[in-house]
Amino acid sequence: MPTGDDDMQKPMDRRAPALSRSGADVALRTAAKELGLKAREFELAVQTEEVRTVPGVRGGSRRVPREELERVKAAPDFPGGLRERLRVMGAGEASELLDISPSRFARLARAGCFGPVSFYVNRYRTVVWLYLAEELRNFAENNRTLLTGRLPAGMRACLTAGTDHRARRWREKRVGQLAREAAGFWERAAVRASVLADSTLAEAVPDPGERARLRELRPCFLEVRPVSGATRDILEELCLAEGEEETRWYRCLLAADLEAARAADAVAATAARGTPATFWTAPSPEEKPAAQPVPDASGRPGPDTARPVAGPPAAPVSRRRWSLLRRRRPKPAARPAQ
Repeated sequence: MPTGDDDMQKPMDRRAPALSRSGADVALRTAAKELGLKAREFELAVQTEEVRTVPGVRGGSRRVPREELERVKAAPDFPGGLRERLRVMGAGEASELLDISPSRFARLARAGCFGPVSFYVNRYRTVVWLYLAEELRNFAENNRTLLTGRLPAGMRACLTAGTDHRARRWREKRVGQLAREAAGFWERAAVRASVLADSTLAEAVPDPGERARLRELRPCFLEVRPVSGATRDILEELCLAEGEEETRWYRCLLAADLEAARAADAVAATAARGTPATFWTAPSPEEKPAAQPVPDASGRPGPDTARPVAGPPAAPVSRRRWSLLRRRRPKPAARPAQ
């Protein structure tokens, strides 16, 4: 069953191949105003890379190069096409778009057939997931058999067992965005570490100094307005990996990023001493970790496959990570009710 973005055909890439900083960079708010987008729309445009950004000066807020703004505005379908690609909808409207029942849409969403790009917590403290209309249309065009008739047996079994990949797919998109924006190897490792519970991170990174460095570089996953403690608990839980499979996946990514970061530090230290470096060249932050070897049909691991070594059980530690959330600055005036 599809659980990732690679399981469906993606729309044509409209983005520029690369960007670099220049004196003509503009602030995010200025860029949103020039493109005629609201704050939430522009935030989604950056998240989905409809609008590319570059790091700010000396760790400041990210900015938008003038050439990127001109590229977006020069598109033949601007501004209507851009707004349509940023159009999001809840489950009810999405089920109408796909011409299926709300219950079937919920089952497909829980199975991970498509992932939400955003969400909010309503007054009943229920998470309301929001989906990109364009992604839903692409799914429908390439997976028509899932819109009618019985779902595949494997998918039905997973749903019966309580599978719900919606939060996982949202984290996957968010982690991917933050990893692409990472300025270096340690920053990228901090992105992976930010979705791991404290107890899991302590196991994955035994060195207290390295953990402190990762905490210092940890990005903000979510900007929120002032909310109640109960709602904040819900938001915190959504930012952390759930289940053994997802946790193991992020631990593997973290291990690869840490290896690259340590190697880069060692090369830099050797160069500073003026002696030839003998370390391997670390991969660039844009490169993905190598795929893990796939076991043969018998289920036996290959001769070169590392065997996990079980360690002592970790003491229960709270999963709360308050720094994952960042409070939004209050606006000068409240918006009128819609």
